[in-house]
Amino acid sequence: EVQLQASGGGLVQPGGSLRLSCAISGFTFSSYPMSWARQVPGEGLETVSVISSRGSNTRYADSVQGRFTISRDNAKNTLYLQMNSLKPDDTAVYYCARPKYLGLGADLDSRGQGTLVTVSS
Repeated sequence: EVQLQASGGGLVQPGGSLRLSCAISGFTFSSYPMSWARQVPGEGLETVSVISSRGSNTRYADSVQGRFTISRDNAKNTLYLQMNSLKPDDTAVYYCARPKYLGLGADLDSRGQGTLVTVSS
């Protein structure tokens, strides 16, 4: 069974930082690209970043470029998202996911339970 469990969300002030983690099991993590996506209630799902299977290639949505960093530890089956300079517009539920290919527009094969990030003063 594929499991993707995101954690690390919370309440942070504008300009602050958070690091999200995602523990993965049920498939060979090191063989697949991975992504982080977010969703504001009532709106669609937005992929904000993707990373290649070995971590050598990354891509970011314009909305987070220069502020967010995606990374992975294949030995620990864990995906990360470092979020800096957070803005109120970053408020959303964040999901780790397995995309069909390495691309911001890729459909998702799997998506786990999300973690809520709230940016507010």
